[in-house]
Amino acid sequence: MERIKVTPQALKDKKKRGEKIVRVVCYDYPMALLADRARVDGILVGDSLGMVQLGMSSTVPVTMEEMIHHCRAVMRAVKYALVIGDLPFGSYETGSSDAVRSACRLMKEGGVDAVKLEGGRKVAPTIRAIVDAGIPVVGHIGLTPQSAAMLGGYKAQGKDAETARRLLEDAKALENAGAFMLTVECVPYKVAKVMAERLLIPVTGCGAGPYVDGQTINLYDLLGLFDRFTPKHAKKYANLAEEILQVLDVYGREVREGIFPTEANSYVISDDELEKAFKP
Repeated sequence: MERIKVTPQALKDKKKRGEKIVRVVCYDYPMALLADRARVDGILVGDSLGMVQLGMSSTVPVTMEEMIHHCRAVMRAVKYALVIGDLPFGSYETGSSDAVRSACRLMKEGGVDAVKLEGGRKVAPTIRAIVDAGIPVVGHIGLTPQSAAMLGGYKAQGKDAETARRLLEDAKALENAGAFMLTVECVPYKVAKVMAERLLIPVTGCGAGPYVDGQTINLYDLLGLFDRFTPKHAKKYANLAEEILQVLDVYGREVREGIFPTEANSYVISDDELEKAFKP
């Protein structure tokens, strides 16, 4: 039976039925094609592409043009999964009108199904403005990489009573603003569990434990393709980087020793045509 395109409402319905949401982060056509074939519910084209694919030291330098470029690549591959594009740093902080304009660009030029932005109560009016413009929005609280410097670095959030309470208040504010789903990153699992229980919208975790409504993990971490660091919450299901290195080793050796390519890997011309071409 053909799978129907995933929608925001479909993800809300999964929460009501107690079904877990499966989401991955990826940035390119080949990976998105495989993820879609694997029947994931959602794909996030994250601004982490700056670090994972472009070699940047953080997500902050990523531009809207770069996000659009990668969103378009992913959308060419996807038929069924809900694709969410990150609004990059600087594209929504300067006011609701700029945020709506940026979200429209990511939808129109990038082709995504929804957008995501970071922040708690302070961005609730921005989310409301984008939703009012007809664009589905995913909220993101906890560790928010675009503002990691303000949080004291890349570390878990909500580990004391005050910050845990603020996180729940942030989550409710984003739900009330119209976000259809929430990403909670690097938050103690008991705090995330309370959020999932008290919110009507799906709460997906990225380092938020097993008791939320679904998981979002970077596909390159799962495959062992990003070796600069591996977050505590990421499980490596394979070590493809090592396998790729082995393949490249064999390929290099065969080229140097004249083993590859052979005539079987080559194109041919008949002897008659060859003689016609080069006879004196």
